[in-house]
Formats: sequence, C-alpha cells, structure tokens
Amino acid sequence: MKVLIIDDESHARNVLATLLVEECTGVKYIYQASNLSEGVSIIKSKKPQLVLLDIEMPQQSGLEILDYFKAEPIDFKIVFTTAYNQYAIEAFKTSAIDYLLKPIDSDELISAVNKVEVISEKSFVKQKIITLEKSFQQLAINKIALELPKGIKFISYDKILFFEADGVYTKVHLISGTTEIICKTLKHFTDQLIDKSMFYKPHRSFLINLKFMDELVKKDGLHVVMQNKRTIPIARDRKEAFLEMINRIF
Repeated sequence: MKVLIIDDESHARNVLATLLVEECTGVKYIYQASNLSEGVSIIKSKKPQLVLLDIEMPQQSGLEILDYFKAEPIDFKIVFTTAYNQYAIEAFKTSAIDYLLKPIDSDELISAVNKVEVISEKSFVKQKIITLEKSFQQLAINKIALELPKGIKFISYDKILFFEADGVYTKVHLISGTTEIICKTLKHFTDQLIDKSMFYKPHRSFLINLKFMDELVKKDGLHVVMQNKRTIPIARDRKEAFLEMINRIF
C-alpha cells in the first residue's frame, strides 16, 4: 500500500511515518508533503491508496483538497489528522469522515489503515468532505476557535467574559472562572469579532462581552465591573462613545 502524509509540521509527519513503518506491515511506500499543493502533485504522480491529511495548515485547509479534483475522481481514501478536541468531533461524525486525533494513537492508525478500500464513487467521497466543511461552518456560527498547545478548543461566545491583552498573547477569561492563554494578539480577536455586537473594546488592552457587565463605576475615571468582579477601565478617548453605546443598547 502507498500512503501519503500531508502536514505542515515536519515533526508530525515524521511521527506518523515512523508509526506506519513500525505498526503497519502492509504499507510499502510512504510519501510526505508539507502543504496541500505539494501533496496533490504527489497524489497525481504516485497514486497513493491512503492520504493522511491535516485539516489545519497555514496556507490551505485540508478541506480545500476538493478544489484540485473538481473534474477528477477521488480514488483514494482520506483520513483527516487533526488537533481539534471534543467540541469538533460531532462534525466528523455527522459527515461520516474518518479522522485521527493528534497525538496519533498507534492502534487507531492501524485500524484506519486496515479499513482502506479503493472507493470508486467519487461523488461519495466529495460529498462527505462537503458535509464536513458545512459542519465546521455551522459550528463556527456561535463559537470561536481558541488555539491551545494541545489542540483547538471551540468556545461559545456566551461563555466568554472578556479578552485581555498580554503582550503577543491574549488571556481569554471565561465564565467558568478559568483563563485560557492564547498565542494571538488582542487585535486578532478584535478583528475576528468586529461584527459581533456583544463584544466591545473599551480600552486598548480589553475586549469585553457586554452581556456580562455588572456595574458601571464613575470614580477616578470610568470603569466597568464584570460578572467575575474584575474592573475594566474605559479609555478617556472612548468614554463618550461608550456611554452613547450604553444608552443606545440598554
């Protein structure tokens, strides 16, 4: 059997390749690609029976593989490898797409390889990927993706108290009392949530969820007390606009 690994992380590719060599005796050829375009070239030249495809890559999502096979059959099996956690598992189950969660478990990899069969109905494979993409889009409607070292957690907007800038990092304060530290700037989240009216940036270091304001304090400037009793300052140059917004909404 020929297997192609498409993943932007060289370590992840090497780990998978080692597992395939050690655990899957039926695998005779292993190819690697660091991006989708390179991977598609290998698919068309080497004709692998199985493609282990990472979903989240910087340049292109693994789901975009359909763009390269619009007029061609997908006569190879795809198993997505992903760091998505339990919040996204339902998306895979809904689409009936095979997947492996990182870090890859050797037994699950063996099972995935053993299930490989050449699928002749190209529309069946393509439809499953389309369904998966729609499932992720639906999941994103009311949630935000937080990239953690162990994977990606999907958090409902209604569970976020506020975002706090911390240099090149952002602290995401949740109503559960926990705080997630994300390797993204506050601007990343501000831009992402610009069309979500429940989020407001009263200060260059904070992006708050208006639903969880408990009190507005006019002492030594203007401050908002959040549900967790944390006091958030309102910048002087944003005071007037903030008060107008409060009067308009509440």
